[in-house]
Amino acid sequence: MPSKFELDPDFVRSLAKLLEETGLSEIEYAEGDKKIRCAVTRSGAVHTHVPVVTAAPDSKAGSATEKTAGAATNAITSPMVGTVYMASTPGGTPFVKVGDKVKVGDTLLIIEAMKVMNPIKAPKAGAVAEVLVSDAQPVEFGEPLLVIE
Repeated sequence: MPSKFELDPDFVRSLAKLLEETGLSEIEYAEGDKKIRCAVTRSGAVHTHVPVVTAAPDSKAGSATEKTAGAATNAITSPMVGTVYMASTPGGTPFVKVGDKVKVGDTLLIIEAMKVMNPIKAPKAGAVAEVLVSDAQPVEFGEPLLVIE
């Protein structure tokens, strides 16, 4: 029998505010086997969906796996939910592109989360084999960003 989902109205308000501030169309938060999803409709209204599930497989995990087929061990994943920026300024030169050589600590891209710009650094040296995200794309925690071989 599924456990009761204790809904914190202040938390829901903070998710709705985050949607408004970032321009994202939806956000999902999961803790254990419970999820809450807030989405903005075309009219601009925020709707919250709180499904209570029991150990259901994550449908997005399969698509992320397919996206990086064969490169999962070399994929650099997002450490947070946010918006990816490939350059330091809009329309600027990207930090990295396919074929670039990177050293440990080089900035690969920036993820904006709650109005904070977080540089994502290279955890290892190598060549950028694949870029899996585009500029201004929203990303989730654990989503593959790029591949360094």
